[in-house]
Amino acid sequence: MIRRHELPDAEWALPTPLVPSAGRGRPRAKDRRVVNRMVHKIRTGVSWRDPPERYGSWKPVCTRFRRYAIDGVFPPVLAADPGPGRCGG
Repeated sequence: MIRRHELPDAEWALPTPLVPSAGRGRPRAKDRRVVNRMVHKIRTGVSWRDPPERYGSWKPVCTRFRRYAIDGVFPPVLAADPGPGRCGG
């Protein structure tokens, strides 16, 4: 079920190829759940430490957000064409 501040399937298709894949080491949280938590934080303005329970712990999301910012993941995602009928389309 897609919730109010989460990416529906059509929007999730845009960042999917740009999200870095997991490397070696400990298994990490699911990409879509983490990205939806980032979207929820950006859209609502809540603190990193106040995620709804469905997103799990705030630490991996905050850590990955910083890593994505350093690695330059966001500019290509923001520049992606959202398609007709969407903002910028």
